[in-house]
Amino acid sequence: MKQSSVVSIAVLFALSQPTIYAQTYTVIHNFGSNANDPFSPAISGTITQSRGGAMFSTAGGGNDGTFGAAFRITTSGAVTTLETFHPGQRVPGGLTLATDGLYYGTANNGGTYGKGVIFKMTQDGVRTPLYSFHGGTDGGYPTAAPIQSEAGDFYGTTEGGGIGYGSVYRINKYGDFTLLHTFTGTPDGAHPYGPLVQGTDFYFYGTTELGGTHNAGTIFRVSNKGDFKVIFNFDFAHGAYPFAGLIQANDGSFYGTTFSGGSISEGTIFKMTPGYTVSVLHSFMRGADGGTPGSGLVQATDGNLYGAANGYGTADGGVLFRITLSGTYTVLHNFSDSTGSYPVDALLQHTNGILYGMTGSGGVSYLGGGAGTFYSMDVGLKPFITYLSTYGRVGALVQILGQGFKADSVVSFNGVPATFTLVSSTYIRAYVPGGAKTGPITVTTPSGTLTSNKAFIVHPQ
Repeated sequence: MKQSSVVSIAVLFALSQPTIYAQTYTVIHNFGSNANDPFSPAISGTITQSRGGAMFSTAGGGNDGTFGAAFRITTSGAVTTLETFHPGQRVPGGLTLATDGLYYGTANNGGTYGKGVIFKMTQDGVRTPLYSFHGGTDGGYPTAAPIQSEAGDFYGTTEGGGIGYGSVYRINKYGDFTLLHTFTGTPDGAHPYGPLVQGTDFYFYGTTELGGTHNAGTIFRVSNKGDFKVIFNFDFAHGAYPFAGLIQANDGSFYGTTFSGGSISEGTIFKMTPGYTVSVLHSFMRGADGGTPGSGLVQATDGNLYGAANGYGTADGGVLFRITLSGTYTVLHNFSDSTGSYPVDALLQHTNGILYGMTGSGGVSYLGGGAGTFYSMDVGLKPFITYLSTYGRVGALVQILGQGFKADSVVSFNGVPATFTLVSSTYIRAYVPGGAKTGPITVTTPSGTLTSNKAFIVHPQ
């Protein structure tokens, strides 16, 4: 994979759906409400949509006394606990759906040496350990799930191990592990907490919670060969202590949140251009504005960013917000004890158009206190499709997720019809056709045309 292959940001696009301001917040499941139910999800977990249209993630524990649980939840709120982890094994990072149909994640501790483990899991919850951290130069205590690269390998971080500052690694589906970088504190950052993201230039980007010039965290990039560079040192004015990872939006810029810093030290939403210029889009101001965001952002199909702040709001349970790429900020929901408080994960926009997320506390539980909720937020966005993986050459297999697929559907890559296999009404396997160019994927069904939420990049260009 060539690191010099830069894809022009001009090929990225935003869907033309108008912004719809009506919104409906619904608790679809109260964690801890049934025996063996998962409970108390943690920062900064991720939610992934399955081939079958359900969602998969992890939570802090299960009512059977375990300390971590992986679960499946339908869009109507039916929860199935798939796997429970040994007492003491935290699984805060959520799960990543890979192109092999398996889910990849990490446990923050446990494993052969007690320093954490990378695992893969079937959709039915059969878990296989891939690598146990030694706690040496390889790192230890991973918090985020690894992401899958366009080449098929997995990349992730640990927050500790070595000399105590964390690491960046690559691993394949067979468990072959490669250390890419060990953090050393002041020069390059410490304690990467959130997941990585692969940019359109093929580098991997991430944040560290601490370290750097001001001990307020850093933004870094690393290549698949381990070439590492600090891009930005947080300085409190632009934010401090980023727990969450970055996203790359359809304008080519990267966006993220910090837990502290900004105008009154309650956190920021920031933007980093492809040229690595960082600016503050919004400083949290406490009260109704919210504050201390610990989770990341998602760009929805209206082009806006959505996220949650853990603190403040009118009910002191945090807020759910929308912000435009130009910085117009709107609070959509105030979290409360009765319907879920302390939001902990980056939102997922399901292909039905609805946003889903989790809170770490609040809600109704027979445990005697709120153990968190799984909620939906309908802001009026239309159904769409998404796909695995992000890039491909002519002839490459692309897995398309959505709904309403039928045998007579038509799949196109930027207008060029493609050969495909219908696996189910929510899952299609298609092949990049000859003559295809970078742009949206569409699936036309009798009910209408569904468009992908991001450009599919055909390379070489």
